[in-house]
Amino acid sequence: MNELDNKVAIVTGGASGIGKAIVQAFVKAGAKVIAADLNEKLGNEIAASDPNGNIIFVKADAASPEDNKKLVDAAIENFGALHIAVNNAGIGGASAIVGEYPLEAWNKVIDINLNGVFYGMHYQLPEIEKVGGSIINMASILGQVGFAQSSAYVAAKHGVVGLTKAAAWEYGTKGVRINAIGPGFISTPLVDNALDKQTLDYLATQHAMQRLGKPEEVAELTLWLASDKSSFVTGSYYPVDGGYLAK
Repeated sequence: MNELDNKVAIVTGGASGIGKAIVQAFVKAGAKVIAADLNEKLGNEIAASDPNGNIIFVKADAASPEDNKKLVDAAIENFGALHIAVNNAGIGGASAIVGEYPLEAWNKVIDINLNGVFYGMHYQLPEIEKVGGSIINMASILGQVGFAQSSAYVAAKHGVVGLTKAAAWEYGTKGVRINAIGPGFISTPLVDNALDKQTLDYLATQHAMQRLGKPEEVAELTLWLASDKSSFVTGSYYPVDGGYLAK
């Protein structure tokens, strides 16, 4: 029996990078998945990659409460329940010191990276509570430490960790486990397309393993937290960071 047989999951930001790897890992483990993203082309591609219809793509904006509700509705309508949610969608945002950080850029990062996680949980929790399950929120190593010129991202990811811990206490006796993951710098389109090779090489040196992570390595931890193998784990923050935080 696979880890996620007969389970239904939502994965936001599920069309590329870490989200795509999570969708693929979940389906391989037996789950049916609502893959949410704003990129229709990539979303349709990942849905088509499973000939058994276990992946349904829904175009959705993580910063929209209505779209987060739409995802939960899609899970219930198509698969009959919701057991797992991975609130993964996120953006890097502008690069500037606090006194010069563009206000519009600040609001956008907070809306997607923090408010989006709250909106997701707000609609996911009542349904997951009915059947029991797990929520995994994608934070970052920058949910634990600072990083110059990334104040919005750092603030949002710290907020995700705090939100996760608060919700874990609220739902600890309601059959829902809620945890956060803190990836280091992972080789994804978000990172690779935003930074030049010199910067990427420097970032690799900031990890004890002297390399960037792979999306599949984050997906494996997510799969464990989604499965019953982590049945006594809630309110925790798990780095998957190649030793970045060990400095």
